[in-house]
Amino acid sequence: MSERHRMLAGEPYDAGDPELVAEQALTAAWLARYNAALGQPVAVWRTLLAERLAGVGEGSIVRPPFHCDYGWNIRLGSRVFLNFNCVILDVLPVTIGDDTRIGPAVQIYTAEHPLDARMRRDGRESGRPVTIGSNVWIGGGAIILPGLRIGDDAVIGAGSVVTRDVPAGARVAGNPARFLTG
Repeated sequence: MSERHRMLAGEPYDAGDPELVAEQALTAAWLARYNAALGQPVAVWRTLLAERLAGVGEGSIVRPPFHCDYGWNIRLGSRVFLNFNCVILDVLPVTIGDDTRIGPAVQIYTAEHPLDARMRRDGRESGRPVTIGSNVWIGGGAIILPGLRIGDDAVIGAGSVVTRDVPAGARVAGNPARFLTG
């Protein structure tokens, strides 16, 4: 099994594998073009997004600058909005539902590093997918950790560190993110 297949299966893989490094280099070149398009019309952004992302729904906008590992593990529903400086570490799928709004500098991680120091020294990583539902609002600077599901209509407060699943309609904030009442 190739390291890429191990990565996509959520198993520990060698992040320094030449095929994966080459894919990241292709993404870096694409990101340079995408981020250089900051002053261009939104239609140019959408064309560029369609070149690399797994799916880009109608009317979705990702404001440059934007950063990701691969791009081809990111799927945006319709009318999704990502503000400036978002980071998506997409070693596994990141799915974002329709009408979701994501504030500036939000970070979404699927990548994980092992707790075992020897495995980290050996360059091993793994990941868990992230699923964000429809009509979600994620405030600026929030961090979404690997393997989480955020339900439809949820609200994540600015600067929150989300460490657990967030059910549909819930509101969370803080570090770690806690449920808000009222």
